[in-house]
Amino acid sequence: MKTAKIFRHLFYLFKLLRPRQWMKNLALFAAIVFGGSLFNIDALSRVILAFISFCLLASSTYIINDLVDATKDKLHPFKKARPIPSGEVGTQEAIFIFALMIASAFFFANLVGGAFIFFCFLYLGIQFLYSFIFKSIEIFDIFFIAAGYILRVLAGETLVDYHLSVWLLLTTISLSLFLAIGKRRAELTLLKNYTGARVVEIRQSLSHYSEPLLDVYTVMFATATAIFYSLFTFLENPGGIRLNLDILMPDFLPGFLHRKWLMITIFPVLYGIMRYLQDIYEKQEGESPERVLLSDRPLLASLIVWGLLVIFIIYFIV
Repeated sequence: MKTAKIFRHLFYLFKLLRPRQWMKNLALFAAIVFGGSLFNIDALSRVILAFISFCLLASSTYIINDLVDATKDKLHPFKKARPIPSGEVGTQEAIFIFALMIASAFFFANLVGGAFIFFCFLYLGIQFLYSFIFKSIEIFDIFFIAAGYILRVLAGETLVDYHLSVWLLLTTISLSLFLAIGKRRAELTLLKNYTGARVVEIRQSLSHYSEPLLDVYTVMFATATAIFYSLFTFLENPGGIRLNLDILMPDFLPGFLHRKWLMITIFPVLYGIMRYLQDIYEKQEGESPERVLLSDRPLLASLIVWGLLVIFIIYFIV
């Protein structure tokens, strides 16, 4: 019985770190993939260390966020089951784990060195500002959620000798805002259907949004994401390890097709956007993007197909 209680407590301690959200840190690999350095062992090892550092850093901010919102989360239909609002993990224990995560994160960040450490501090500062101030201010709460995604991509850029295309950065910004707004849209729908408490009692900023307004925001940034990514694929000239595929690409075809293979990846991106919109509006999901991704197999498959296509085109196609 005592052993079972220990394992139960360890489970809640691990849950406190929100490991499912570590998926967001895969954005750190954007620069190394598009920069043609994925098979460079030195560069890849730096990115992996940075990934570990950001996972620990992000977990520390989730702990602070849960401590700040513990009272409100008790009124939330899902968040009330989290370790702190449910009482499974005490405040002092959570603070100790927070300190441990911060120390471990900067230990790995120090191994990476350079500008990456600056981005770690910047990410930490933005998350603290969000948790203590801007979470309750409409529009700014969306900006700060999106900033976390964008910083991951920029931090990854410092790890390799490659500057991301401005179109890819614009895609990242639009996609980040799209996901953040989708998160708010799904949460607003969920809380309106939940009779246990008023929306303003759980999240003040949500009381300033209406579903039609968030619908407009969602469509705006979903469209921007598709357009910016399409422009990126058209203007980008993939580099890296090349194989000559002239057999598959006869000389009589227009020469510009040799440089536009990345445009093929537009299709899984469009499918992913449309599928995610379906999850938000038809299934009323989206409050947790990583949960949606892991539970929606077609959406996850489209992401995997996109990733494999990008790697194959950049590294193996002329």
